[in-house]
Amino acid sequence: MEAAAAQRAREPAPQPASDDEATGDEAHDGPSDWFPGPLVRKLLLVTALAVLAAGALAGWLVARAAAQDAMQRLVVQQSDEVELVARLLASKIEQSQKVLATVAEGITPGMLESPASLEWLLQQGLPAVRFFDAMQVARKDGQLSVNLRYGQLQQAAELDPAERDHLRRTLVDGKPLVSELIGTTAQDARVMFTLPLLRSEGRIIGAMAGVLRLQSQGLLPHSLALPARPDSRLVVFTREGVILSHPDAQRVLGHVRDEPGLAEAYERWRSRGQPLALSEDMTELYSGHVVSLASVPMPGWMVARVSDARTLLAPVQGAQRRAWTLAGAAALAICLLALVAMAWLARPLAQLRQRAMQVLDHESPAAAAAAADAAAADEPAWPRSPGEVDDVVRICTRLLEHRRLHQQGSQALMRQLQAVLSHVPLGIAVTRAERLEVVSLQACRLLDYTPQELHGRELLDLLAPASGEIDRMARHVRAQFAAHGAFDGELPLLRRDGGVQWVRAQGQPIHMGEPQAGTVWILEDCSATRDARQQPAWKGAHDALTLLPHRAAFVQRLHALLASRAAQARAPLPGAPLPAPGLYGEEGSGVLMHLDLDHFAVINDLAGHDAGDDVLRHLARLLESEVRQMGWAARLGGDEFAVVLPGATPARGQAVAEQLRAAVQAWEPSYGGRSYTLGLSIGLVPLPAGLRDVAPLLHAADMACYAAKRAGRNRVEVRRVSPQPLAEDQAP
Repeated sequence: MEAAAAQRAREPAPQPASDDEATGDEAHDGPSDWFPGPLVRKLLLVTALAVLAAGALAGWLVARAAAQDAMQRLVVQQSDEVELVARLLASKIEQSQKVLATVAEGITPGMLESPASLEWLLQQGLPAVRFFDAMQVARKDGQLSVNLRYGQLQQAAELDPAERDHLRRTLVDGKPLVSELIGTTAQDARVMFTLPLLRSEGRIIGAMAGVLRLQSQGLLPHSLALPARPDSRLVVFTREGVILSHPDAQRVLGHVRDEPGLAEAYERWRSRGQPLALSEDMTELYSGHVVSLASVPMPGWMVARVSDARTLLAPVQGAQRRAWTLAGAAALAICLLALVAMAWLARPLAQLRQRAMQVLDHESPAAAAAAADAAAADEPAWPRSPGEVDDVVRICTRLLEHRRLHQQGSQALMRQLQAVLSHVPLGIAVTRAERLEVVSLQACRLLDYTPQELHGRELLDLLAPASGEIDRMARHVRAQFAAHGAFDGELPLLRRDGGVQWVRAQGQPIHMGEPQAGTVWILEDCSATRDARQQPAWKGAHDALTLLPHRAAFVQRLHALLASRAAQARAPLPGAPLPAPGLYGEEGSGVLMHLDLDHFAVINDLAGHDAGDDVLRHLARLLESEVRQMGWAARLGGDEFAVVLPGATPARGQAVAEQLRAAVQAWEPSYGGRSYTLGLSIGLVPLPAGLRDVAPLLHAADMACYAAKRAGRNRVEVRRVSPQPLAEDQAP
């Protein structure tokens, strides 16, 4: 450095710079700073080409997406429309059945033998009769008691043979029916609703029917068929293809095979061999027509919307042209803005190049030697100015420090968690990607391993080889997680000494819907429980599918509870304190619940009986886990269960019932890639003091559950049984 300075001192003084030879500082402010170099020009060219290509691609994608989106919206709108009409028709059918049931409730067995009183009831006594165009009532022997049509009584012989046949079918089957279309003309076409008349014990004493004209307000009024449009038609037809409603009144009672577009959709639907569900629709393109189908389940009707695809796509094509125009203008504007922005961002690089060129042009051999000396001394040729680089360095330094502190905190938290798990008297394990990360001391004792030996191992790898098909059991565990989002069952695990340890394993995701967050497992020794199941007495008292007590064992245990409480209330032990008010009375003697699973038949029908059995097993484990600390559960049969909480107040029992209902509602089992929504209808009865007979309790709980079903399902209904005072001479 000193030699270079001496060399510069011996050189002649530089001449003043001319106008064409500006200094570095003057050049820094000159217009040449804005002129890009070769690299920047190439980058600008690539940017312009990329923006134009992106604009063209974006225009094509936007046009295509606009077409698809518009078409999708039209299809969804059309599908929603036919589904709405199908639901409207289904509700009309259901309303008609409810009105008929209301009329049936007013008919007593004696009225069937007294046509005069029955005629008066139908003509004047029940306003709901006016809902139907015609009504008939038949006795059990098939004889017609009343034939009322348009408010006028008619002879039994005037009844249409088809209507008489549906009445007889109702008497034979004992079930409500909705007839096929009766009549041969649009004005005479009608639908018949039948309902069996039952005594309190369920015996059939007769049947009644209500008839609605096809185009009446109760079924398919003219207002349902929207005005005809050249591009769309709304059609309602039967499973045989007979048209019930059409914008063109002349087409009513015609056949859908004569409808353009709809004929192919009808044949495709018939080829499926199974009806559509109420919430299911089918929308497809046939011969230039967009056809949407929806089903009305009870009568088996179909609702169809047929639209001309070319007419539907006409607005979309206009939207595509506008999209191309907008995309081209946007691409050009973005290209110009990108070039200006890159030129602005490249200004420091252009200034750097300008300064470097000036240095190279004016650099003397002595200066070049000084620069070489500076490079040899590891000194920067250009001084570093404070700015973004120093800020980034400071941020990176802070991030590294934060990372180090976070790791220290995580290690401390893990040590604290391990200390807590060492004192918890439960077998607890936490897995991530099916590998053990945290294991409690009790779980280690259960399997005779140390935490270090279990850490990092897969839980399913601990399945005992002696248990049989390990792969099948592992698939079963994963299938349970896929179906229910959790696992609750028994697994054979391999101890370190080679023995088999049966445990009840309950696995629950740490965060629902986030399997990558890990799973928490609770492991309990169930060897004694499994040994008990091998005893004949246990097998004779439990249900083989759910492993819960069956109905007979449940009734026996409930009877023992009632007898014990009645004996305590009647003759307390000597020296024992008197029971507090309400302990065995109306407000503190425990509760009985009758539980019925809603929509269980849907799973059996669509997913199969194996899925139904899996749902029943899972529900049994759920009930057992929820109430085993305060009572017990049993399976009464089918999808009906019972729960007894001996020490719960009615308020506490109702809260537990709501918890069970909410848990089942939140549980959405999945089979075959389809999720199912379930509900729980619960009938709750407090256990009154002094009652020793189980039958009235079970009947009251069953009736409360039935009331919950009729009130809309997935709810809790409470009924009470009057307490029976104990006789002084009655044996405890």
